[in-house]
Amino acid sequence: MKQISLILSALALASAASAHEPKVLDVKVEKSGMAWRVDVTVEHPDSGWEHYVDGWEVLDNAGNRLGYRILHHPHVNEQPFTRSLTNLSLPDGTREIFVRPHCSVDGWAGDTLRVTLEP
Repeated sequence: MKQISLILSALALASAASAHEPKVLDVKVEKSGMAWRVDVTVEHPDSGWEHYVDGWEVLDNAGNRLGYRILHHPHVNEQPFTRSLTNLSLPDGTREIFVRPHCSVDGWAGDTLRVTLEP
């Protein structure tokens, strides 16, 4: 019985150690006319179709979604990686945005990255 308990404890620790939510490493924004381009660099230990970063969102300071970028496939051999969202319309007066990634298994990351916009 003690061996089973030790095995279960080891599995729980290994599972917790391998749990790694996606992290936004960098965001670059560029205004083009009335729209914005947002380039987001994300890091996550994608393991294949069963576990990968499947998108990220742009939020305002009240937590309202302003845009969403779907990621259609895992990036197992491309870490970290950068993808863009173009033609993003932001409400007049927006001076900051927040970017938050999503994992196909673990859901939304707990942390967002704040980005100040230059008018």
